Amino acid sequence: MPLTLSSSAFAEGAKIPERYTRDGKNVSPPLKWSGAPDDTRSFVLVVQDPDAPSGTFGHWAVFNMSPDTQELPEAASGKPGPQALRQATNDFGNAYYDGPQPPVGHGVHHYHFQLAALDTPNLAIPASAGIQRIWQEAQKHLLEQAELVGTYERIR
Repeated sequence: MPLTLSSSAFAEGAKIPERYTRDGKNVSPPLKWSGAPDDTRSFVLVVQDPDAPSGTFGHWAVFNMSPDTQELPEAASGKPGPQALRQATNDFGNAYYDGPQPPVGHGVHHYHFQLAALDTPNLAIPASAGIQRIWQEAQKHLLEQAELVGTYERIR
């Protein structure tokens, strides 16, 4: 069974509810995954917007997650789950989830939630390195990856 990533908040290719955006509560959506390879030693999750005017914009990265992890629940504080989660600094300058906030009138943006199963228990990289750097490092240890894409557009 291949690695799959899903959310009870939105379907593949569907609109991300405002609750999970900076226009709303700015809380991370609930995410679940299954089908990880048997030799998975950790997971990395990143959320990026390749439609941003200045190039790919990083919204969230959680890394060095235990191979037993199968979900990240919705986070009411905007900072997910147990304090043990390692989170990288996003492009807003915060080390937690920051949801969609594309420029008004810029059209529909696509938010790529990407999960990687890795062959290493941890990435020896500082959280301050940023989301793109975390994802690049993860690719060196990739066993399998899954993606969930949600959309959002600001019209006001």
